[in-house]
Amino acid sequence: MQPAHPPSLTCISSMATRQVLAELSRAYQDATGQQARVESVGGVDAAKRVAAGEAFDVVFLASDAIAKLVASGHAVAGSETPLVRSAVAMAVREGEPLPDISSEATVQSALLAARSLSCSTGPSGTALTRLFEAWGVAEQLLPKMVVPPPGVPVGSLVASGQVDIGFQQYSELMHLPGLQVLQPLPDALQIVTTFTGAVCSTSRQPEAARAWLAYTASPATADAKRRCGMDAA
Repeated sequence: MQPAHPPSLTCISSMATRQVLAELSRAYQDATGQQARVESVGGVDAAKRVAAGEAFDVVFLASDAIAKLVASGHAVAGSETPLVRSAVAMAVREGEPLPDISSEATVQSALLAARSLSCSTGPSGTALTRLFEAWGVAEQLLPKMVVPPPGVPVGSLVASGQVDIGFQQYSELMHLPGLQVLQPLPDALQIVTTFTGAVCSTSRQPEAARAWLAYTASPATADAKRRCGMDAA
């Protein structure tokens, strides 16, 4: 008689960590028999669903979003586990002239010359808006900004020619066809987000959830994170 497998863990994440979590969940199941099913959606939507009380065992989001869920009681305090550090890159359509990204000034010039721009609605988009305001050019750049529909990668808008320049996590751009990805950006424009996992307050398997989180932060996962364009947090 085959031993019973433990119930699957249900997890939700932002799109930024979709690929790395898919790889880690397969490796974890191979090693332990424990399945962790990860649904990846837009980060704003993921946070809203957890905050609305939808039942999940684990949530993976940008660290500030996890902190808000802990503060509101929707994620378990003390369970926060840093997963990866993820940098933002810039992309243009394949075959288009490459913008000069050698300095803050050249990037600003490229953005001002572009007809349209796009960035995610997550932490990278917030950081870029602040940067445009610091440059004093928000009034020129923000009207050009095309907001991608939920779950649609910025890179797909660039590859299809709907926008000239896109900014998104490098991990989300690196595998998309039809793009030229430019990175690293100049130091002054570096946007690095730490993504963190936490046990959801709705979890019925909190110990199994903590074990899965511990695995995602273990040294054994470092190579997978690098393959997905991220660094261990």
